[in-house]
Amino acid sequence: MRLTPLVATIASTLAITLSSTAIADEGMWQPHQLPELESILKAKGLEIDAKSISKLTEFPMNAVISLGGCTASFVSPKGLVVTNHHCAYGSIQYNSTTDNNILENGFLAKTPAQDLPAAPGSRVYVTKTVTNVTDKVIKDTQKLSAKARYDALEKNEKALVAQCEADESYRCNVYSFHGGLEYYLIKSLEIKDVRLAYAPAMGVGKYGGDIDNWMWPRHTGDFGFYRAYVGKDGKPAQYSEDNVPYEPDSYLSVSAKGVQEGDFVMVTGYPGRTNRYRIAAEVDNVFNDSYPKAREHNSKYVALIEENAEDGSKARIAYESTIAGYNNYIKNYGSMIESFKKGTMFERKKQFEQELTQWINSDKTRKQQYGDVLNELSALVTQSQLHSERDRMLGYVHRSQMISTARSLYRLAYEQQKPNAERESGYQERDLPRIKAGLERMTRRFDANVDKAILLHFLELYAALPKEERFSEVDKAFKLQNGFDKAKQSALLEQMYTKSTLDNELVRNSLFEQSFSQLNQSQDPFMQYAKAIFAVMKTEEDKSKALAGKLQAARPQLMSAIIAFNKAQNKAVYADANSTLRVTYGTVGGYSPQDGLVATPFTSLEGLLAKNTNVAPFNAPKKLQQQIKAKLYGDYTGGMNTVPVNFLSNVDTTGGNSGSPTLNGKAELVGLLFDGVYESIIGDWDYNPELNRSIHVDSRYMLWVMDKVDNAQNLLDEMKIVK
Repeated sequence: MRLTPLVATIASTLAITLSSTAIADEGMWQPHQLPELESILKAKGLEIDAKSISKLTEFPMNAVISLGGCTASFVSPKGLVVTNHHCAYGSIQYNSTTDNNILENGFLAKTPAQDLPAAPGSRVYVTKTVTNVTDKVIKDTQKLSAKARYDALEKNEKALVAQCEADESYRCNVYSFHGGLEYYLIKSLEIKDVRLAYAPAMGVGKYGGDIDNWMWPRHTGDFGFYRAYVGKDGKPAQYSEDNVPYEPDSYLSVSAKGVQEGDFVMVTGYPGRTNRYRIAAEVDNVFNDSYPKAREHNSKYVALIEENAEDGSKARIAYESTIAGYNNYIKNYGSMIESFKKGTMFERKKQFEQELTQWINSDKTRKQQYGDVLNELSALVTQSQLHSERDRMLGYVHRSQMISTARSLYRLAYEQQKPNAERESGYQERDLPRIKAGLERMTRRFDANVDKAILLHFLELYAALPKEERFSEVDKAFKLQNGFDKAKQSALLEQMYTKSTLDNELVRNSLFEQSFSQLNQSQDPFMQYAKAIFAVMKTEEDKSKALAGKLQAARPQLMSAIIAFNKAQNKAVYADANSTLRVTYGTVGGYSPQDGLVATPFTSLEGLLAKNTNVAPFNAPKKLQQQIKAKLYGDYTGGMNTVPVNFLSNVDTTGGNSGSPTLNGKAELVGLLFDGVYESIIGDWDYNPELNRSIHVDSRYMLWVMDKVDNAQNLLDEMKIVK
């Protein structure tokens, strides 16, 4: 692929910078960058060829897969997939009932025939190719601005994706790197029949619950197993009893030896998003406005669910996955805010921008090349924040499942009036299975009383906004012109929920098939709401695209300056995480979270037992407790005097890395990454080598539970265990 002059310059810069720097173990590296790091990796303990982990079609990279939000890996020739328990949580919840609550009790399929269908829409993505398509994406866009630029970039990306997906076995996406300096087309095999094979009990998989979440010491067996299925021809196919287990090109061996303190480890996975190159104005807004308010509102969201769905009831089971997700973000935001207030990130960010500006202005050529891009970007960021409170509150109103479902159906019908290539991203033919799966999932993840209570609360907050910050169409639909009256609005919602049939899966599927003109005639109150606000929401969307088009021009220019400046400072350069395959490396080790405290890198079975209270979330299964008391460790100590449960390393990871295989120097699986310590959560924005620690489930504990507690010998027999 031919590089543009700008991209060629960046590629050269990256190669030079990588070969000459090694700052701590910072960085989420693209696989093609790894040969430049070979000397560093070898010195730290990598035993396999570094070039092999740069090639996606070779071992071990072709064993690492994406679940579309979490990472996983193949661990048998029969399509067995290991990931985190919390990554499979939605599927476990989906298959749970009050009579058979496998979320609480666990599940094991003794044969593949007993595997349970995962939640609708579950997928396994096997990355096949990564192609630099920068020239093709930015073609004919350089002279465009605002919405015209946004639309042109999107059109070019859609064309590339459509061409790539001519074979329906594949899912393709274009991702931007370095703020839009580079674009890569990633082609993945899309396995559509995913089934639940094994999940330990809640007292293992979520031991410690939200109390221990993001904390150390930790004793959580955060693992579970899916199995991937394909048609008899070996190609991806929708669920069918005739499908057969997928045979991966390679799979990981699982170590029963584990790791010791100081050992080299690397993590391969799909980290979601980091923001380490964001400017000071964005940092200020996020930490002083967005995160505090999101934490407050998310906490209320969870409280409303718990107040309106009794523990153990059908309604509570329906929302368990939702609660877990929200609680995770609540604690995440809390740590972010706390670390921000205690730390110096904001001051360092402003200092960096001053030094960058001085560096640009000190050279005529640089000043001509980069101009006043920092101030220009700051102005655009300020513009994007003008209506943040309105957008936030209306966003929570629209999280109502009845509203979000109605709006999705209405927008789909609107877009289907256009040729497929001209439809809005997310509503093309390629997106229909995802939308349909969402309609199916709602059946087991919805309760009218809960949804109504949440909507009523956030309508009150929305109505409290100044009138000029509200939309008259929303006010009219919910009769808010004269303010919020709780009794009045509660009665209105009661009437809407009673009249609506969107809670019926058959009705939703019927509406999915209807045309735009048919939906415009719908008398369902939520479909009428979707119709009433469509025009004004579409106008706001177009405004957002125009602003995004301006940002898409400014960010690459700033990143070009930052990369050149970092090169001059001999600092490492890597792209922010963006849900694409990355590799990070480090060593097993503890840390000092505060003065006078030192955290050791391993926890043990005995520590788990000492923490146990037999009351959730510290309620380990009775058999597990008995095995610990009897010291029935088996062959899973790895030279220690116990079975390690969790361990720490300094690998650089973030959300999306959940479920990522933790590999030793031989590329054997020694653990699963599932969390970070409380002090490292701010790593999405700022890297601190002293506090950045990731938490892994030790492979020895996983194997021990499977063998000694849950009798999952059938799965162990198909895995390659290294003893």
